[in-house]
Amino acid sequence: MKILVAAVASLLISMPAFAQKAENERPGPGEASPETKQKMSNAGLTGRVKSALAADVGMKTLRGVDVDSANGVVTLKGHVDSNDTKKRAEAVAKKVDGVKSVKNQLSIRKPKS
Repeated sequence: MKILVAAVASLLISMPAFAQKAENERPGPGEASPETKQKMSNAGLTGRVKSALAADVGMKTLRGVDVDSANGVVTLKGHVDSNDTKKRAEAVAKKVDGVKSVKNQLSIRKPKS
């Protein structure tokens, strides 16, 4: 019984050392870190959403609309000319592969007369 307790105790003591080593391991040559991979994924998603907005017939005139993404959540910021345009931009963004949700922070700006 003492041997079993000693074995379990030594295992529990050594576990944090194994976990710490895994966290501190650096990517090998030519391999991106997890943070870099996530940034690349976010940039790719942002680009796909921007392309989808530009390709949509009603969205070609969107200027001043910023698209940001993080972990599949896309944020639309800026100004549009109508509530319909705001809703359409959100609908187009939601259809892009990889988008989990859309935060539509677009505001409606009346055209200057």
